[in-house]
Amino acid sequence: METTYCGPAPVPETWATQWNFDPVAVGLCALLLLGLPRIEPSRRVAFLLGTLGVTILFISPLCGLTAALFSVRTVHHVVLAAVLAPLFAWALPVPPLSSARTSLSLVVLLHAATFWFWHAPAVYDHAVVSAALYWLMQATIFGSAFWMWQQVFHRPQPAAAILALLATVVQMGMLGALLTFQTTELYQTHALTTQPFGLSPLEDQQLAGLIMWVPAAAPYLIVALVRLLTLLKPSGESQASWSG
Repeated sequence: METTYCGPAPVPETWATQWNFDPVAVGLCALLLLGLPRIEPSRRVAFLLGTLGVTILFISPLCGLTAALFSVRTVHHVVLAAVLAPLFAWALPVPPLSSARTSLSLVVLLHAATFWFWHAPAVYDHAVVSAALYWLMQATIFGSAFWMWQQVFHRPQPAAAILALLATVVQMGMLGALLTFQTTELYQTHALTTQPFGLSPLEDQQLAGLIMWVPAAAPYLIVALVRLLTLLKPSGESQASWSG
């Protein structure tokens, strides 16, 4: 079995010591820290939290654990798209007029297509063992999510943002349900790596589906609720609260 980007699949006794000091990952975190002074002071906390999240995902032992468990890889992708992308989208705002000129439905479809593409079994199995494909997967999942979250945060019309968030919950839930109710193992990369953690490959895959189906919806639903509340405010106050 080929070694994944994050290294060989660990076992419970060794996973906590398997850090990833690949120059690309370390360089990415360094560049983010160097960019901190350029961020507006009121948004630096979000930027720092995002940078901490990048460090956890790509350098900490969590990276190595994704080599063993598809469910942990799913957590990785969910955090990337639903936690880090909105943090950076908030820290790096775009002018509202720029958001208004973009088709939000197109952005949502692009993000959904990207997420589904990289979770296709054959594509996934190739991506995790190739450094170039691995980083392409990470960049496109994050990039499409970042673009969508920018539209959600800075689009003047709350209703459009709410629909975009709910559509994302639905498409991610569909993929999660598909994995949860699947009765065969889809990902050969994890065929021999889950047993030391007390899970069969199918159980690991079903757990990944549940994660994607239920808890992954929380960030989208929370922001949708907050944006819904803005509908109750005067239009000027509503726009000001989101444009910062």
